Amino acid sequence: MPEGHTVHRTANQFNEQFAGKALTIDSPQGRFSAGAAMANGLILNRAFAVGKQLFLELQGGLFIRIHLGIYGKWRWYQGKAVAKALQDEPVGQVRARFYTDTAMADLRGPTVCEVIVAEEADRVRDQLGPDPLNDDPSGLELARFIARVQRSKQPIGALLMDQAVISGVGNVYRAELLFRAGIDPYLEGNRLTEEQLRSIWKDAVALMQVGVATGFMITRDDLFESDPSKSERNFVYKREGQPCRICGHEVSIALMQARKLYWCGNCQR
Repeated sequence: MPEGHTVHRTANQFNEQFAGKALTIDSPQGRFSAGAAMANGLILNRAFAVGKQLFLELQGGLFIRIHLGIYGKWRWYQGKAVAKALQDEPVGQVRARFYTDTAMADLRGPTVCEVIVAEEADRVRDQLGPDPLNDDPSGLELARFIARVQRSKQPIGALLMDQAVISGVGNVYRAELLFRAGIDPYLEGNRLTEEQLRSIWKDAVALMQVGVATGFMITRDDLFESDPSKSERNFVYKREGQPCRICGHEVSIALMQARKLYWCGNCQR
């Protein structure tokens, strides 16, 4: 499942290509036909992301909410490729197609693709936890994160995957944030200090901003300015049985809430 930085990159691309323009919207697959008919021809005011959810704010108070889930994907076309793609049969089951004369985005396999009004968009946003990529100078988002973790007895490894606690963090960032903080993933949320949680939050902001800029989940500081191979980008994620890059201890793997958890039992204790 795409993590939050990917959805923010998509929001940025929508703003670059479509903001302020009337969008042609249709549903080659047919499953979004009713929604497409409601939104077709409206101007995109802006696109924004909250965690793993993308919102397209259209004129007239309508929003399109998109959650890719596990299988959802985007495919983009630019320039002359737009006209050619419109002439050809769609590749795969295209749920929704957004386009102008110069750019087109095809959406396949999302968990959610729906037209909603402003009040419904606000309700969805209210249910989501604070998003490190929407960090604010007032510290309100950080304070919300700290409060939601400290009132829970769930392990921090589970809380970081809870989109009502923090939005946009998935399995990769969960493992890497806890490793970088030196925190045992099984430590209960209410036992973490404010200082520890502040450190996790600030690190999430920094790492996810790198993800937005590069398109990759790179969590090793020495590789931020390079283009490392996938196997070199992280400290512990998918490195079970291999030596920890810091201490040499064997990286562990376990299941936590049906998702694979990676950590170093020596560095994180």
